[in-house]
Amino acid sequence: MTLNRRIFLGTGAAAAATLGAPAVLADGHGKPRVVVIGGGAGGATAARYIAKDSKGGVDVTLIEPSRTYFTCFFSNLYLGGFKEIDDLGHTYGTLAAKYGINVVHDWAVDVDRDAKTVSLAGGAQLPYDKLILSPGIDFVEGAVDGWSLAAQNAMPHAYKGGSQTELLKAQVAAMPEGGTFAMVAPPNPFRCPPGPYERISMVAHTLKATNPTAKIIVADPKEKFSKMSLFQEGWANHYEGMIDWIGADFGGGVVSVDPGAMTVTIDGEETKVDVCNVIPAMKAGRIAEMAGVTEGNWAPVNAADMSSKADPDVHVLGDASQQGDMPKSGFSANSQAKVCANAVRGALTGSKVFPAKFSNTCWSLIDTNDGVKVGATYEATEEKIAKVDGFISATGESSDLRRATYEESEGWYAGITADMFG
Repeated sequence: MTLNRRIFLGTGAAAAATLGAPAVLADGHGKPRVVVIGGGAGGATAARYIAKDSKGGVDVTLIEPSRTYFTCFFSNLYLGGFKEIDDLGHTYGTLAAKYGINVVHDWAVDVDRDAKTVSLAGGAQLPYDKLILSPGIDFVEGAVDGWSLAAQNAMPHAYKGGSQTELLKAQVAAMPEGGTFAMVAPPNPFRCPPGPYERISMVAHTLKATNPTAKIIVADPKEKFSKMSLFQEGWANHYEGMIDWIGADFGGGVVSVDPGAMTVTIDGEETKVDVCNVIPAMKAGRIAEMAGVTEGNWAPVNAADMSSKADPDVHVLGDASQQGDMPKSGFSANSQAKVCANAVRGALTGSKVFPAKFSNTCWSLIDTNDGVKVGATYEATEEKIAKVDGFISATGESSDLRRATYEESEGWYAGITADMFG
């Protein structure tokens, strides 16, 4: 089945239905207030669904510093030459104009859960009845020996959409003939499990056309990775001899880098490289830690409504949450946002709350029209979001099926961005 825009938007219809009459808040301050921090697949979706389905009955404020949001998902296709950077950029005008969402382009710098307020860098203080955090990821300091955020221009991570992705593409384009591209892959768990390996595919696609004698080295702390057999089959078919993946068994987790010298040392062996994409270990976006809802690197949540286990009036979505079996992906964040929006609207207005159901699919492009996917459906249990069943592309599939899978991913991108931004 081709997942087009109409079908994708329809998946949220049941969870978005409105039943019952709005309730009056006990403290009598008027409309219930929801503040959403983070305007990506989780935050923008939650803000839109609450505003749309409450029909103005809930005051929704969305805090997002970027006026144009560049999706991290599909950014690898920009590196491969299948997308332009403008294809990945989206703005918030429709959310404000059509749905009445108060979109504030500023940084959230503090959360006072006792006073139920959010402080902004510009000095404003916003009260809330329900707070939704969807801040994405930050990086664990010291995760890769020799690398820090100060080195991100020399060795970009490109794991947040926008300028870092443009920088990495420019560096690949400037590689000398026969040069070396290196990636330091992240440990689990991290945003978009197939993402680093799709990126390797897309960089290889570009180099095959422009610099066919170039080499790619991947230092990976893991023994295996998402869609491993599919990617390795694709690399053998399309990029034979170009990609050297070094897993944990061969020292892939014993890595240091020197951004000044542009070297990568893997298990004691130093290699001079021309481009180095360092993707460090990840953690929840910093505002989640500042709000006091994290344990370790992530924010534990209740599966039924994505509410924080530290505070029932704070909900955490997407990459930042520790929720169980779902991967950290744009699709997951969007799915969680619809469940959360339904629960938050029900708590604030008395509308019907439906049982939580979740789904996810992650598509990856290996070469032109060679698309693969993995996905699953999930349910809420007392313990976690639990996987119900799943699927994955098979090795040896026909070119027609792989083309259809890629076209399906294009339909999904159109659908999810419409679902996020209206």
